[in-house]
Amino acid sequence: MLKYILLALVPVLVWSCGAQPTRHGDAGKVVLGMQLEPPGLDPTRGAAGAIDDVVYANIFEGLTRITEDGSVKPALAKSWTVSPDGREYTFTLQDGVHFHDGSTFDAADVKFTLDRARAADSVNAQKALFTPIERVEVLDPLHVKVTLSHPVGDFLFNMGLGDAVMVDPKSAANNAVHPIGTGPFLFSEWRKGYAITLRRNDDYWGAPAKSKTIQFVFITDPAAAFAALMGGDVHGFGGYPAPENLPAFEADPRFDVVIGATEGETILAINNGRAPFNDIRVRRAIAHALNRQEIIDGAMFGRGIPIGSHFSPGHRAYVDLTGMYPYDPVRARALLAKAGYPDGFAATLKLPPPSYARRSGEIIAAQLAKVGIRVSIENIEWAQWLEQVFTNKDYDLSIVAHTEPMDIGIYGRDDYYFQYHSDAFKGLMSKLAQTSDPAARDRLYGEAQRLIAKDSVNGFLFQLVKMGVWDKRLKGMWANAPIQGADLHDVYLEN
Repeated sequence: MLKYILLALVPVLVWSCGAQPTRHGDAGKVVLGMQLEPPGLDPTRGAAGAIDDVVYANIFEGLTRITEDGSVKPALAKSWTVSPDGREYTFTLQDGVHFHDGSTFDAADVKFTLDRARAADSVNAQKALFTPIERVEVLDPLHVKVTLSHPVGDFLFNMGLGDAVMVDPKSAANNAVHPIGTGPFLFSEWRKGYAITLRRNDDYWGAPAKSKTIQFVFITDPAAAFAALMGGDVHGFGGYPAPENLPAFEADPRFDVVIGATEGETILAINNGRAPFNDIRVRRAIAHALNRQEIIDGAMFGRGIPIGSHFSPGHRAYVDLTGMYPYDPVRARALLAKAGYPDGFAATLKLPPPSYARRSGEIIAAQLAKVGIRVSIENIEWAQWLEQVFTNKDYDLSIVAHTEPMDIGIYGRDDYYFQYHSDAFKGLMSKLAQTSDPAARDRLYGEAQRLIAKDSVNGFLFQLVKMGVWDKRLKGMWANAPIQGADLHDVYLEN
């Protein structure tokens, strides 16, 4: 699902004059910049990626953990066995684990968490990942058996996502405002509109975190982000929002600039359930009207990988489909004429705050205008995007990066905000869910990529790169983002 990522003088002045984080002299404290403030802090009940950026592996933990290279490692489950038919997973839990409020973590909490995520009234953004679970049985306090209706090749990976972190029945309802997990950091303070502060959990069941305090400061404007780093008000950005500034940081010996990979497919989202976008000829016209390289060069200063479908170029099953609908304004106009729009039409483009979205939006609006599609841009805040676009499907076009790993399955959800309905695609997802052989799964992923590309469900733009900029003394930051989140267990500021 989605999980997501301005140049004006006023925000810089607000940042410079307002309350600031403690500077580098505060031993054991790391201050990190974030562009988006999360709408809440419960990753099991919210779709925004900014939630995981704060809490994943820091406050909350899952049965498994995804490492920087994308592999699956033990976490709250120290080991597991899998039945020969691939349907039963028996987890052995870590002993002596407590939630931050002192409650003991045991198998009953695993059952509560997984049953809650798959319940009929579940609001988990990735509820579909839990539907294959047939039952969860508590064998004893440290052993739990999960039975699936059919084998799921990625089940252990899914259990390591932010949507699957373990929660306590007594505190789960309040996690959005006061998160209580089992992780190496405790929630300390949330100053709305400014910062969230975490402090080290000295009673953590594993090795203690290397920093005493982590503070996330919200800086929406790229110019303000640049000023905050240069002035020493923040130690770093795991996802720096302004690629045009990177040469300045690369030339400054005080900083490290680290370019890594992400799972962020950036798309021009199209409302397939609204005319005229329910006509495949219109969607194909849009595909031919998009010049991906111009968008990457203009919005991302050349830092991005063109994509032709909703799949990461870093995955072995990736199929390069960027040539399926080459940039061809003449062909785009012809398709619009065949669809009954020889003079084009008007549409709105709702853009959330991240700079990649708003900069890409300006370029795309100009490209669509060349083929007769007159786009009116509406810049909206993140909460508005979640409500209007994602939840209520009240939009024509939008731009967002989907940063969840291996999330092509969202195209099989009838209620998803694209409003794409394809029995053929759902059939592929059903086969995929029951296939464990890696080569066979890769073939199915290839078919799925080709189908949504052929149907031009969305305008497939580029894969985000992870642009990390931080003080050279800051150690332990992840270069890559195989999942949404920022595991800060090993992050510290070197003396």
